[in-house]
Amino acid sequence: MTQVIDIHTHPAFFEPICSTPEKLEQRQLAMGLYKAGSSAIRHIHNQMNCAGIDRLVLLPLDLTTQEGLEVVSNEEIKQLVELEPERFIGFASVDPFRGDAVEILERAFNEFGLAGLKLHPARQKFYPGCAEARQLYKVCLKYNKPILFHSGISLEPNTDSRYATPFQFEEIALDYPKLRICLGHFGFPWVRETAALLLKFPNVYADTGLLYFDSAYEFYDQIFKKELNLTWIDRSLRHQVMFGSNNPRFEQIRMVDALRKIGLRESSLELILGQNALEFLG
Repeated sequence: MTQVIDIHTHPAFFEPICSTPEKLEQRQLAMGLYKAGSSAIRHIHNQMNCAGIDRLVLLPLDLTTQEGLEVVSNEEIKQLVELEPERFIGFASVDPFRGDAVEILERAFNEFGLAGLKLHPARQKFYPGCAEARQLYKVCLKYNKPILFHSGISLEPNTDSRYATPFQFEEIALDYPKLRICLGHFGFPWVRETAALLLKFPNVYADTGLLYFDSAYEFYDQIFKKELNLTWIDRSLRHQVMFGSNNPRFEQIRMVDALRKIGLRESSLELILGQNALEFLG
């Protein structure tokens, strides 16, 4: 079995980078997770072990020009990866409207060794086709790094989903065919539109970090067997879907278990749970 990789994890409450009451409160407010507490690394290990997850992709968020803060900084991601290099894979974030955005991203790749870029159009308030974002895509192409976009609706404060509907990303996939991009959350609730983009563009991926109602199994059953058809994933799109949990908003163990139970072939599960992430990460 290929190692299991969670492509979509938010480490805002990991204890090594969230060790003060002030930092905890700031992140609770920023993420809309008002009852979250900080988690020791040993607790993160336990969560991973219980879910059968080998590695986590850690996502920061830079909101400098919109909200005057970095929810999690690139430096903090670097710190976490250095603590657990066998378990954590770090992405960078940069606010596209920063005057030094290109320099920040170059440093994240060159000096920090980060593995990709996370962008959140709905929170950073940019359309994916804007000039400010395109300069970042060119940096990712230069270093052969992928981009994970938040796509679809966002439950976070201060978000505007018009910037992140799936078809906003079509021009990016068309203009940059060698740029690997992932549409986080499968673009929910626009999952059919997301599936259409995956069908059209081999450089577009999507992750399973969508669980907006109570039961993981029932939600995946609705999305992947009713809104879509399971054979779409199991046959046509199985090389472009990656497991993502969106932890800490959603529990990893329930989501892995639900994916294993909805009826996918074992070969498709291996792709979704890890092999596709390895291809996406390069």
